[in-house]
Amino acid sequence: MNRIDALSVNTIRVLSADAIQKANSGHPGLPLGAAPMAYELWARHMNHNPADPDWPNRDRFILSGGHGSMLLYSLLHLFGYGNMSMEDIKDFRQLGSITPGHPEFGCTVGVEATTGPLGAGMGMAVGMAMAEAHLAAVFNKENYPVVDHYTYVLGGDGCMMEGISSEAFSLAGTLGLSKLIVLYDSNRISIEGSTDIAFTEDVAQRMESFGFQTLTVEDGNDLEAIGAAIEAAKADTVRPSFITVKTEIGYGCPAKQGKASAHGEPLGADNVKALKEKLQWPVEEPFCVPKEVYSHFAGLSEEKAETEAAWNVMFAAYCQEYPEMEEMWNQYHDKTLGQQFENDPEFWARSDKPDATRSLSGKLLNYMADSMPNLFGGSADLAPSNKTVMAGKGDFSKETPEGCNIHFGVRELAMTAIGNGLMLHGGIRAYIGTFFVFSDYMKPMARLSALMGLPLTYVLTHDSIGVGEDGPTHEPVEHLAMLRSIPNFHVFRPCDSVETAAAWYSAVTSKETPTALVLSRQNLPLVEGTSREAQKGGYILSDCQGLPEVILIATGSEVSLALKAKEVLEAEGRKIRVVSMPCMEVFEEQTAEYREAVLPKAVKKRVAVEAGSAFGWGSYTGLEGACVTMEGFGASAPAARLFEHFGFTVDHVAETVRSL
Repeated sequence: MNRIDALSVNTIRVLSADAIQKANSGHPGLPLGAAPMAYELWARHMNHNPADPDWPNRDRFILSGGHGSMLLYSLLHLFGYGNMSMEDIKDFRQLGSITPGHPEFGCTVGVEATTGPLGAGMGMAVGMAMAEAHLAAVFNKENYPVVDHYTYVLGGDGCMMEGISSEAFSLAGTLGLSKLIVLYDSNRISIEGSTDIAFTEDVAQRMESFGFQTLTVEDGNDLEAIGAAIEAAKADTVRPSFITVKTEIGYGCPAKQGKASAHGEPLGADNVKALKEKLQWPVEEPFCVPKEVYSHFAGLSEEKAETEAAWNVMFAAYCQEYPEMEEMWNQYHDKTLGQQFENDPEFWARSDKPDATRSLSGKLLNYMADSMPNLFGGSADLAPSNKTVMAGKGDFSKETPEGCNIHFGVRELAMTAIGNGLMLHGGIRAYIGTFFVFSDYMKPMARLSALMGLPLTYVLTHDSIGVGEDGPTHEPVEHLAMLRSIPNFHVFRPCDSVETAAAWYSAVTSKETPTALVLSRQNLPLVEGTSREAQKGGYILSDCQGLPEVILIATGSEVSLALKAKEVLEAEGRKIRVVSMPCMEVFEEQTAEYREAVLPKAVKKRVAVEAGSAFGWGSYTGLEGACVTMEGFGASAPAARLFEHFGFTVDHVAETVRSL
């Protein structure tokens, strides 16, 4: 390692240690151990341009071990990304800073994904690599590789222990994602001590069985060996690559090196001093970067800018020779593409027969696919049931990367992370699908969708006890409440074709909010009065003269039940309003005046009707209201029998109203 390289690597280490010490909080172990591989990658092998962080053909880098965030922030500062100043480094982990404890997409320029939950970055990296492979197949022409970049992801032992990494890498190997390169920071230490206490498998052998090229670097400080491994990974155009880099956690700190105590706590002032002495750091003052290091990184950044400049020249020539491809490129990258359906009568057409909302959703998806070529998605081995197949659009595979239908396999957690990665990459409008009950498996990555502001679409079918004979293991009860509890997450449960169209329109036009379409297995009756007002989340479906005595609020399959109960109650002389509430979150985004018009505060007697948990309905029913909901798990029986058994009948709803 020459002098400037050594000084650059140690700058990353010292900056990380200083920032963590000042914050009195953080994880110094990973940055100290992984600094050489990160520097080698960013300086010599990764195509990126700090002056244009959103360059479409940049290589992507995801720090899956997000606790080591100071490694990434040090790189961003030294390369000159955005406005990452030394003051921001000093402000590490402080309120309102752009250097939060774990990397956050949208908060910090140059951060490609929000990471921290271990293994999540691995799944998102697979999604990015899938996006690259698909778009390359769609757009590249001879002599014009306009989509040609790598996805790098760095993680450690914890990432490899988490099941999501196995789910995601199994699919990556099957798909032959040769532009995916994994850097495994193998320091053999976890929070509780040596990984031998819980993790003794041959990780490289596992990755080889998934279909990866496996490479090993014995010394994590050997830049030449690391560089050779990265180039060998690039040379394999058939398989993704997994590079094990053997490191020491907390490298350079005599009292902490190789110990679990280096993982998640500041080194301490004396140990920071000892670190600097061990590394022969030229200055004792904290947050001091030698001028020659800044000059070195500035030179590297200029070289990176030249790489983009060459691509821009090629892309301009490509557009001139293939104007139809330029038009398609702009279409793929147009985030407003879904707005074309706003006034499309066929899109909003009302079904003329009872149908399941999952089937109605499938018809809408196929209708949109004809004019939204960037739709790209699929299901966790449930596409025939979820109705998520786009007819005539082909399957995405190793042999046919241009296909638009993804077979995720039975991998709900990884599928959701991959969906996030597809959206993060850009140029794609992604959707994923499974049975609603299995949203349990998706929750951690759904939370990241919302946190990152990614408008990923979730197609979640078989939404209630209407699943029937499969029984309580497959009948979601608490799941609506779970998803509704996530900030910045829209949950639509439509009752018919019009409301299903509203749900899809909201999903494909959303800019920064994921949307779940919660859809029925069973056919639902035609509902009179549904309208595009469903786009407001909640609206008056059927009203009475003057102020109502009672308001019935229902979703999905229970909307028609509420309307029938209204008929019975009106025959008794009662004044009833029925409100359809397909999406609580969108309703809450409406003006106070609109919400008051739909649910006037003067009407205290309200009944919520939904084949799920009552949790969350209290804000609408209040102290004087009631719920016709599920109080326990479902059962195995024909759907009609279950609805009757659990009280989803006209008589029970009417009696609940009378009891008020």
